[in-house]
Amino acid sequence: MARINYVELPVADTARAKAFYGSAFGWAFTDFGSTYAATTSGDTDLGFQADPAEKTAALLPVIDVADVDAAFAAVEAAGGAITLPIVEYPGGKRFHFRDPDGHELAVSQSD
Repeated sequence: MARINYVELPVADTARAKAFYGSAFGWAFTDFGSTYAATTSGDTDLGFQADPAEKTAALLPVIDVADVDAAFAAVEAAGGAITLPIVEYPGGKRFHFRDPDGHELAVSQSD
């Protein structure tokens, strides 16, 4: 079955993006030059593209977590802007936020 295994986000500042996501979710990144960095977990990885000539259109990635309330607090503490507070839906709950580059993402916890 096909699945999403990588999401690339255009960013203005790779170091700032790494600091935000590292602080909010504990992720580590590998630099691939001065304008690109990515997680390399082998699962669904995230890349940051800071080269204006290579930037792509925005997506809404969904990040699966074990504790949505803790993730909400961590995102706020890291400087994320909440765009949709925690809401419940059949099967779980989620919230949306914008990162420092203005990308909107969702964080979801399954029941």
